Amino acid sequence: MQYLTLNDGNKMPILGYGVYQVESAEAQRCVEDAISVGYRLIDTAQSYRNEEGVGAAVKTAIAGGVKREELFITTKLWISDAGEERALKAFDASMKKLGLDYLDLYLIHQPYSDIYGAWRAMSRLKKEGRIRSIGVSNFYADRIVDLCENSGVIPAVNQLECHPFFQREALKRVLDGYGIAFESWASFAEGKNDIFKNAVLSGIGEKYGKSSAQVILRWLIQRGIVVIPKSVKIERMKQNFDIFDFTLAPDDMAAIAALDTGKTLFFDHRDPQWVKRLNNYK
Repeated sequence: MQYLTLNDGNKMPILGYGVYQVESAEAQRCVEDAISVGYRLIDTAQSYRNEEGVGAAVKTAIAGGVKREELFITTKLWISDAGEERALKAFDASMKKLGLDYLDLYLIHQPYSDIYGAWRAMSRLKKEGRIRSIGVSNFYADRIVDLCENSGVIPAVNQLECHPFFQREALKRVLDGYGIAFESWASFAEGKNDIFKNAVLSGIGEKYGKSSAQVILRWLIQRGIVVIPKSVKIERMKQNFDIFDFTLAPDDMAAIAALDTGKTLFFDHRDPQWVKRLNNYK
């Protein structure tokens, strides 16, 4: 496994397993399978409603001989619990569901509501040793700069939509300037634009004997971006994990770079209608 050293000194696997849209009843089996394959970074969130399944899988893995310190567990704080006191309570609730003594990474899930109160709570929990690293998710350049310049605590990670059709290079340069690790969600664009049959990606895959999915993950990792692909099938988990035995050539990287449209395939976090919709999600 390849690791990134975060700006707080902690090490984070560059490849992990995400459980977005994995049903709660299925989460335990999926995470157990992922850990058996070799994944050690597991990404969940309060709003995914599957923290208990993740926690049960972690408990099983530890009982089976996996050391807790080998695992890197992430969860996220939802908008409705932003604010100093609410964040502390939400963190305790998540930890109870996960069954953990400490958390490896806690993220503010969306850049709305009282993010500064939440950030104070998270900074306090980090000082107390209950969280090893703290970060954010879906913070665009203006929001991340504002937080960095006014909070006194630089996030370790920013998790964002990133895939061949929306590459976020300008935003990555902002993050690099603060030493913030970039983590990708929707690395496969959730299958949009027929991504797995894209001629450029398929052609590169044929060159290396790899799938389009493996090429995408390798491309992100070579950009220094953390990836957390999701699959409920262990065969696909194994395939997604098998990306450390080849390196994309510069011309391959350039060909993929040319696929960038500069536009989200999901939603813009500055769109008033989406801001309202996300704030009303409970």
